[in-house]
Amino acid sequence: MSEHPQRASFLANQRWFAGKGRDFEITDVRVLAALSETVRIELVDVAYAEGTPATETYQMPVSHYPGPQERLGHALVREGDGEWTYDAVHDRDAMAVYLEVFDTGEDLDGLAVHRLAGHDLDTSTHSTVFGGEQSNSSVAFGEDSLMKVFRKLTTGTNPDVEIHEALTRAGNTHVASLYGYLSAEDEQLQLAMLQQFLRTASDGWVLALTSARNLYLEADLHPHEVGGDFAAEAHRLGATIAEIHQVLAGTFGTTTIDPAAIGQQMSDRFRAATSVVPDLSAYEDAVQSRFAALAEVPSGTPGLVAHRIHGDLHLGQTLRTSLGWKLVDFEGEPAKPLAERRLPDSPWRDVAGMVRSLDYAAASTAADLEATEHGYDQIGYRAHEWVEHNVAALLDGYTEQRGVPITGVEQTLLDAYVADKAVYEAAYEARNRPGWLPIPLAALDRLAKQPR
Repeated sequence: MSEHPQRASFLANQRWFAGKGRDFEITDVRVLAALSETVRIELVDVAYAEGTPATETYQMPVSHYPGPQERLGHALVREGDGEWTYDAVHDRDAMAVYLEVFDTGEDLDGLAVHRLAGHDLDTSTHSTVFGGEQSNSSVAFGEDSLMKVFRKLTTGTNPDVEIHEALTRAGNTHVASLYGYLSAEDEQLQLAMLQQFLRTASDGWVLALTSARNLYLEADLHPHEVGGDFAAEAHRLGATIAEIHQVLAGTFGTTTIDPAAIGQQMSDRFRAATSVVPDLSAYEDAVQSRFAALAEVPSGTPGLVAHRIHGDLHLGQTLRTSLGWKLVDFEGEPAKPLAERRLPDSPWRDVAGMVRSLDYAAASTAADLEATEHGYDQIGYRAHEWVEHNVAALLDGYTEQRGVPITGVEQTLLDAYVADKAVYEAAYEARNRPGWLPIPLAALDRLAKQPR
């Protein structure tokens, strides 16, 4: 039985807690640093009854008071021993302390404050917590800055901080500029980052959904004839991804990939996924042939470059601002170990992620219309037309920015990564959103029907 039942109950109900649905107990709570008399950072160690990982550590910034705070009742972590403790991200007074820590740039006991030059923080603003965050907690300070608090902590360098810092120092305009970050040097933990707040931003996923819906509602028009045509934005987005890849390659260096080894890893993942989604077996020949094609690419062939990439790229990781596209959340795929997320990888993994995301935008919108409207007999065909139109624009933007057309080897890589991503999506949807499982299965069905 946990010795921290109130904290455990609070933790189990947070969106950012990765152990939902697993039996766990809190084995330790320790204070990492005190930011003021009422604000401190606690580290909470969790042990699971079974499964992997067996243990995890979560960061819990808290504000504590000698009596209850009605304004923070929804964020109560625990009460007892004459102290009421609240999740600090919901406490504007506590967030003002964090902003002051960043502004002064002075290290605290056990806490290092890293500040990048070039921006004076507006400390007169109040904080607003974002409610939709999945794996971390984000707080906006007026329209000036945004702080992301990393919840699940792993020893080492967080790629979100590392890549934002590299791109900011390189003067790249396609990310929110990094203003600073907090770390616990003794424990090699990075705790939070402060960055530019993109106040004019529109969500890339929402823009794509709107474009697809506009097409479906215009029964006699093709994608390029609709007022909400997304192709120009897809082209710009492809160019943005290519530009960021170029900066990352130049900053962190490049290496090469072993195509046969990657193909084998994809093949193994497919076999594992069939135990979760038996329907995948119907597409085995088509999918495995794409993976097997990688084994036929000789090592050392041009086009097998690898470097640091985004690692979890989709439309939900993009923002369209008045100054162009921005990419966000460079943490990589959350399920992977941190050390693996920092390894060089093929840039075509990022491109494939965006290809699949475009398909998701078209398919999910089509499904919504088919469920609520009538007279859309050809909507599946039109969705596929929208995807082909925008994927072509995305790839054109990508290759034009880098100045080299896609090669045969690169197309083989892209085809394999797209299939691998669809297989991953099928297993994910089966576990988490069964209603969306038809989307990746339909993509694999189209793949199986393509001439070889």
